[in-house]
Amino acid sequence: MNIKKLRKIEWLIPICAIILCGIGLIALFSASYDSGLDEFKKQAMWMGISFIIMLVVMLIDYKILIKLSPILYAIAIIMLIAVLFTKPINGARSWFNIGDGLFSFQPAEMSKIFIILFLAYVISTIQRNGRGQINRIPKLALIVLTILIPIGLIIIEPDYGTAAAYIIAFLLMIFVAGIDKKYIISAIVIAIIVVVAGYQFFLPEHAKTRIDTFLNPESDPRGAGYNVLQSKLAIGAGQVTGMGIMNGNQTQLGYLYPKTTDFIFSVIGEEMGFVVAGGVIILNIILITKSIKVAKGIKDEAGSYVAIGIAGIFLFHTLENIGMTMGLLPITGVPLLFVSYGGSSMLTSFILIGILLNISSQRKNGLFNK
Repeated sequence: MNIKKLRKIEWLIPICAIILCGIGLIALFSASYDSGLDEFKKQAMWMGISFIIMLVVMLIDYKILIKLSPILYAIAIIMLIAVLFTKPINGARSWFNIGDGLFSFQPAEMSKIFIILFLAYVISTIQRNGRGQINRIPKLALIVLTILIPIGLIIIEPDYGTAAAYIIAFLLMIFVAGIDKKYIISAIVIAIIVVVAGYQFFLPEHAKTRIDTFLNPESDPRGAGYNVLQSKLAIGAGQVTGMGIMNGNQTQLGYLYPKTTDFIFSVIGEEMGFVVAGGVIILNIILITKSIKVAKGIKDEAGSYVAIGIAGIFLFHTLENIGMTMGLLPITGVPLLFVSYGGSSMLTSFILIGILLNISSQRKNGLFNK
């Protein structure tokens, strides 16, 4: 990659990610201190590995990755099928455990990369004969089928939060691709029907409980509503500047669970206060808006679709994780990217950033040469 391309890169994207990782490490140090800092050490290791891999991916032309995406998509589907035959962890078959628990790998996370690349490939291939080709029923059905297969497999695990992330990325991609409004309206109507029917007849009891708890957590404060109520108490207790690292009552006394993954934002809110918690939100907003800017700035349509799909992943994780810790959205187990503990999430997120940086390097106008 030459100097001219380096000048075009949206450097605020990796800068925001690194700052978020730093805040996350501080929160993890406090939250995992009572367990020997095991998660803190692993997260620091994965941050370093992921950053190096991001730099490597940044040097790979994203167009090559898109060309390889049919193979990557097939690998993703194979992984998502294979994981269904693993031993359940907390009621879900979502992880490959390698080396007798030494290393855990979540294929649904890594598959985000492959699915977004392949969707961009399918949509851009269909549109070679005209942008409006996406609105032809057979071709639109092919695009929908492309995303339904992995979503269906992820729901079977079950992992509804990750499945929802795929859906948001997909919707943004086809919206940018120019899908007709009538299909959007139809999809909204169908979605409402499916959600209502799914809640009544198909959702397992634990998923229904999460929704009911979201609507009225006070109805079961010692049971299903316990986690969200403790999370809201923690965030509220932090006030402006926080109670101090290692001094949060809900965090240190074990009332928050799981405090290193789902509720890491609650730890930040309690111990670092509104100032840092608000900073986390602002950093995520910058990350998302800069990703959208990359999508708008590249002439190649496939690159634009990939960038907006990545922005959709970042958007969903930010809204869902922070929203559920505040009781604004149902609890789904979705991590806060770059902040929550998790090697698969960290690695996937930095690879997505590496792809974004490569796309941004090929824009007509760059950040520093306008």
